[in-house]
Amino acid sequence: MFYDITGRDHGGMQIPFTALVVPRPIGWISTVDGQGRVNLAPYSFYNAVSGSPPMVYFSTTGTYGDNPTKHTRRNAEETGEFVVNMVSAELAEQMNVTTTMVDYGIDEMKLAGLAPAPSRFVKPPRVARSPIALECKYWKTVEMPVEEGREAQQAVVVFGRVVGIHIDDVIVKDGRIDTLAFKPVARLGYSEYTTTENVWKMRRPDDPA
Repeated sequence: MFYDITGRDHGGMQIPFTALVVPRPIGWISTVDGQGRVNLAPYSFYNAVSGSPPMVYFSTTGTYGDNPTKHTRRNAEETGEFVVNMVSAELAEQMNVTTTMVDYGIDEMKLAGLAPAPSRFVKPPRVARSPIALECKYWKTVEMPVEEGREAQQAVVVFGRVVGIHIDDVIVKDGRIDTLAFKPVARLGYSEYTTTENVWKMRRPDDPA
């Protein structure tokens, strides 16, 4: 079949794009507003974009209730800081709770029954039970093109520079991260998720090791 992404009528089929670009890592992002109130929300349009310097991004779309933008973006831009927490398999349900649409200033970390832990270089706390947390300094926001008639759904990409990393010693083995020790959760399409249960190695042809 061929799916015309510019069309609007596809015989009842849901838009497949996000079900095709998979799996997508989840950036579980904690921020604080100008009053120090905590916000925690997951973003499946998230990834690393540079190793040197270490940079990450997350993308948000549209407004949030009566706010002109999503709370995470607003806080990151206003305070210049955010933390990316890793969603392990045991935290999947709590992550899902934090997708709930709540009023600005409501602490989703408390809503999900999660304890905060202090960060070292930034003000937003990290999720204490998360096996990995990246402390980030906001760099810039890039606005994406707007589709005609969908101005309210404009997407933006928020970039941050990683300035500190918290790693649970339990997931470190022989100087490397043991992915199977915490089974990171990733987003598929629709309401589907997956965890990393199978890891295999394949050396590049030019790798002498």
